[in-house]
Amino acid sequence: MEYKTLNGKNNAMPVLGLGVFRVENDDTAKEAVKHAIISGYRSIDTAAIYGNEEMVGLGIKEGLEATGISRDELFITSKLWMDSYGREHVEKGYQASLDKLGLDYLDLYLIHWPGLDESLMIETWKGMEDLYRADKVKHIGVSNFNIEHLEALKAQTSIKPEINQVEFQPYLTQASLRDYLKKEGIQMESWSPLMNGDILKNDIVNAIAKEHGKSPAQIVIRWNIENDVVVIPKSITPSRIEENIDVFDFALTPEEIEQISSLNEDKRMGPDPLEFTGE
Repeated sequence: MEYKTLNGKNNAMPVLGLGVFRVENDDTAKEAVKHAIISGYRSIDTAAIYGNEEMVGLGIKEGLEATGISRDELFITSKLWMDSYGREHVEKGYQASLDKLGLDYLDLYLIHWPGLDESLMIETWKGMEDLYRADKVKHIGVSNFNIEHLEALKAQTSIKPEINQVEFQPYLTQASLRDYLKKEGIQMESWSPLMNGDILKNDIVNAIAKEHGKSPAQIVIRWNIENDVVVIPKSITPSRIEENIDVFDFALTPEEIEQISSLNEDKRMGPDPLEFTGE
């Protein structure tokens, strides 16, 4: 595993983790998380709105028991949903996630979407700052924020987000946002990097995969890492969980990276952050 050192305190963030979006709150989530930890994953990403924090927490517990590693070797992320926005509500939302996960702290807590109310967004971030200053969370960040959202935070608050988790995939490379984040020292993280499997059918990706003797998924995950982007592919299939982490024994050439990046069409799989209200 490779790591990124964030601007906050304590532990560094693995460049690759397991995402659990649209994973049911049952044994499916528990077993996926447990198997991931056994397979060498040290980062797990969930969210309040996913509705699976309880079983993700059990998977973490059983994964720790199975491997004998300690909690501080893991990097656990969850996200504040929009029904808990507002400075006075953030800590309650955070504690609810901790209770469901069965944890004493999170390594990273994110505001899930910026929303359309800038003043509410700002007040919510101030609540995140409160958590951070009280040493209740190790790192704080945002998700799905555009440059204008981050500029508003920069102008009206005092702590910069350490992470911006956004849609980043070969058909949506967000070059201007990536350049901005790099300049500001904010780490980019990509959700749904495999585009629900759509990108795995691409001819260029498949040709590069054949050249390296790797799967198309491994090529796209490696492309994320070589673009300095933290990546959290989702899978509930044990063999694919193992495959997705097996990406540290090869490198893409600059030409291959550019070939994949040139697939950009500014095409979103998810909502536009400038329009999304949470409904």
